[in-house]
Amino acid sequence: MKNNCLGLAALILVLLMAGCLQQAKPPEKPGSSEPPKATEPAKENLKVHFIDVGQGDATLLEFEDYRLLIDTGDWNSTATVDYLKAHGIKKLDIVVGTHPDSDHIGQLERVVEQFEVGEVWMSGNASTSNTFINALKAIDETGTDYYEPRTGEVFDVGSMKVEVLYPEEITGKANEESISLKLTYGDINFVFTGDSGVKEEQAMIDNGADLDAEILHIGHHGSNTSTSNVFLKAVSPEVAVYSAGIDNSYGHPHAEVIAAVENAGAEVYGTDVNGTVVLDTNGKTYEIRTEKEGTVVEGKNRCLDINKASTAELQEIAGIGASLAEAIIKERPFKTIEELDKIKGIGNGKISAIKEQGLACIGE
Repeated sequence: MKNNCLGLAALILVLLMAGCLQQAKPPEKPGSSEPPKATEPAKENLKVHFIDVGQGDATLLEFEDYRLLIDTGDWNSTATVDYLKAHGIKKLDIVVGTHPDSDHIGQLERVVEQFEVGEVWMSGNASTSNTFINALKAIDETGTDYYEPRTGEVFDVGSMKVEVLYPEEITGKANEESISLKLTYGDINFVFTGDSGVKEEQAMIDNGADLDAEILHIGHHGSNTSTSNVFLKAVSPEVAVYSAGIDNSYGHPHAEVIAAVENAGAEVYGTDVNGTVVLDTNGKTYEIRTEKEGTVVEGKNRCLDINKASTAELQEIAGIGASLAEAIIKERPFKTIEELDKIKGIGNGKISAIKEQGLACIGE
């Protein structure tokens, strides 16, 4: 069912809180708003491509006659479009933009313009970026259906069940209110959470959702703002995949997240180490292929966020003892590493040593 209330006026309303876009009705096809049914046996193999798009996210799902894309990569790259074309993709039934950050909807405009897209799902949170505005214009100009899914909705897409885990409503917190999904294909389950944070992960648990899944797409590129221990326990993944750029400036993935995921018993893959990761499943078992050989190592790109690190963790930073760690905790938050100089005992020399060590950082 087409939502025809886009247009220039609607775009302005979107920037003020999604406006007429929120009035869109659930899609008639390929989703179904009927009560959830028992999952159908998988008819063909499902291939899930965790595409290497650098510091961004894009995941392609191919099964039966359906093609789904979750996020579209970064704005300053054509990696997603190039990958789709290289694999002969001409039509996408559903494209999900988990939230309006440019590393997740960066190529949405191009995807909508260059492929036949059935419908686009977005959270409804707005952005003033050209990337976001141009994506909405492309949706409008191509007449592509638009929908904003909410917690508890369940859709049948061929043999796949798509459950919406989050958000229940939007309040303008773009990252935190990422569209989060559980996908079930036969007996194999996947959880995707975009850039949702630990509070939102807890909300998914509190909502009573069955989060148990064999495959977890690690939230927020492996940042320590996501993937809490309680969430890992609820999901209990066998395999976890994160998407991050090589030597990215954010320090993703954070070592504590990789350690926690491995301690939970999952095998970890990352696009910075393994390139594109492809999972192939018949709904009973699965196989994983990687573009590059490599093992995700705990500590790679390690970052200790001085605004969140514990007393013990802070003492791993060059020149920081117990008393200085306590002083940092008392004075935070800090906007830059240089602001540590307002603490007695931390001068220019110590700040230089801290920066040279490269362990301390300011999280997103």
